[in-house]
Amino acid sequence: MELPVTKLRIGLVIFPLVLLTIAPILYLLFGYPLYYSSSSSSSIYKHLSISSSEKPLPSLSSTSNHSSGPSPLLSSSLSSLDHDETLSSQPSLDDNDYDDTYHGLQPPPSFRKDIPISSSNVDHQEKEHRRKRRKAKGCDLFSGEWVPNPEAPYYTNTTCWAIHEHQNCMKYGRPDLGFLKWRWKPKECDLPLFDPYEFLEIVRGKSMAFVGDSVNRNHVQSLICLLSRVEDPEDDSRQQDFNFQRWKYKTYNFTVATFWTTHLVRSEENGPAGPNSFYNLYLDEPDPSWASQISEFDYIIISSGQWFFRPLFLYDKQKMIGCLYCYIPGVRNVGAHFAYRRALRTTFKTIIGLENFKGDVFLRTFAPSHFENGEWDKGGNCLRTRPFRSNETELEGMNLETHNIQLDEFRIAKRDRNKNNGLTLRLLDVTQMMLLRPDGHPSRFGHKPEDKVILYNDCVHWCLPGPVDSWNDFLLEMLKIEI
Repeated sequence: MELPVTKLRIGLVIFPLVLLTIAPILYLLFGYPLYYSSSSSSSIYKHLSISSSEKPLPSLSSTSNHSSGPSPLLSSSLSSLDHDETLSSQPSLDDNDYDDTYHGLQPPPSFRKDIPISSSNVDHQEKEHRRKRRKAKGCDLFSGEWVPNPEAPYYTNTTCWAIHEHQNCMKYGRPDLGFLKWRWKPKECDLPLFDPYEFLEIVRGKSMAFVGDSVNRNHVQSLICLLSRVEDPEDDSRQQDFNFQRWKYKTYNFTVATFWTTHLVRSEENGPAGPNSFYNLYLDEPDPSWASQISEFDYIIISSGQWFFRPLFLYDKQKMIGCLYCYIPGVRNVGAHFAYRRALRTTFKTIIGLENFKGDVFLRTFAPSHFENGEWDKGGNCLRTRPFRSNETELEGMNLETHNIQLDEFRIAKRDRNKNNGLTLRLLDVTQMMLLRPDGHPSRFGHKPEDKVILYNDCVHWCLPGPVDSWNDFLLEMLKIEI
C-alpha cells in the first residue's frame, strides 16, 4: 500500500518542475508574438493633425550609434559664413549690459521653415513601458558623462529666430564647432533627445512660466528653438516689457512666459549703473513681478544664483540685517550664501502658500561659470574646446556651497509642501553636468570685437545651440514620467 503513495509524492515534485520547464517555451511560441502583434497594430506615436506649417524632425535616436556624417543643419548654416549677415532680418540688439535687458523676441515673417528632416518613430506604448521601468530602477538622470553626438545640432542661428545676440556664437564667428556635437548620457539609463512633437502633446492646453535671470533666458530660448521645428509661437505678451514676455503655440494652446527677476525676492538697484551698482534685497518678500501672476500657470521653472555675488544690502521686515561687500561700520557683513538661502526659502514658501496653484514646480539648479586665468573683470576667459570627464573636475568652493543650499532648501520645501496637496516639486539638477562643459560658453563670440560690453569674455551664459539644449531633454523626460 505504500508504493502508490510514494509514486504520488514523486509526481507532486516532478509535475511543477515540468511546468516550470515548458512555461517559457509556451510563452515564446504563443504569448510573445501575440503581445507584439497587438502593440504594433496600435498607433505608433501618431501626429494626429500635422498641419502644413509643421516641420518634420531629425532622427532623435537616444542611443550613441549615430552616423558620422556632418549635420545637414550645421552645413547649411555654415555654407555662408558671413556671420554678421546671418540674422539680417532680425533687429539689431546692441545693448551692452545684457543681464539687465531682455529684448523682445519676435519671429520674422520670412524666417526659414523648410528644414528637411524626418521624425523618429517610437511606439508610444513602448515609451511608457520604458519610463516605468526606468523609474522603478531609480535611474539618476543627472549622473553621467557627455558623449559624442554627430547628428547635433537640431537647429542653428539660421533656423531659429529666438537666439539672443550675446549667445549667438555662430553669428559672431566662433571657429570651433565641436562643442555642438555632444549629448548627455546618464550612467544607468538613456536620456532620449528632445522630441518637440511629444513635448507639445504633453503640454497641450497648459502653460509654463520661467522665473529667473539671464541664464533662465538661455533656457527659454533653447526651448523655443527646439520647438521651432514644429511651430513658431505668436507673441501673447500682456505688457510692453521685454523682460516679461509670453508666447502662444496656437495649434497646441500652449503658453510660455518669462518673468525676469535678479534675486527672486524684491530688490531695488542703487548706486551707479553697471557692474558697480548695489542692490537692496528684501529677503522676506517675493519679487511681485512673478509672485503676483504665477498661480495661473501649470508649470513653473525657477532658477537664480549669479546675482547674489554683488554688493547687497539685506532687509528683513523692512529692517536692515546685514550686507555683502559693503564694509560699513555697524552693519554686519554676511556671506552671499546667507542671502541666497533666505531668497530660496521665501520663494518656495510663496509658491507653496498659493491656494489655487496645483501645478508642477521645477528648481533648475545653478550652472557654474568657467573663468580661467583671471576673474570675469580681470582677463578671465573660457577657451576650452571639449567637455571634461566627470573624473577630471569636481564641484568646490562657492559652486559647491551654492548647490548644497539649493538641495537643502528643496528638501525643506518638499517637507513643507503638504500645506498644498496639489503641488508637485521637482529638481532639475543641471549643476554637475554643466560643470563639465567649459567649452559651451560664448567667450568673446557673443559680440563684435569692437563692441564695448561689460562682460567681454562671457563664461557665464551658454552658446545656442549648445549644452543648455540638454536641459530640455531633462524637462521632457521628467514631464513624461508624470503622465
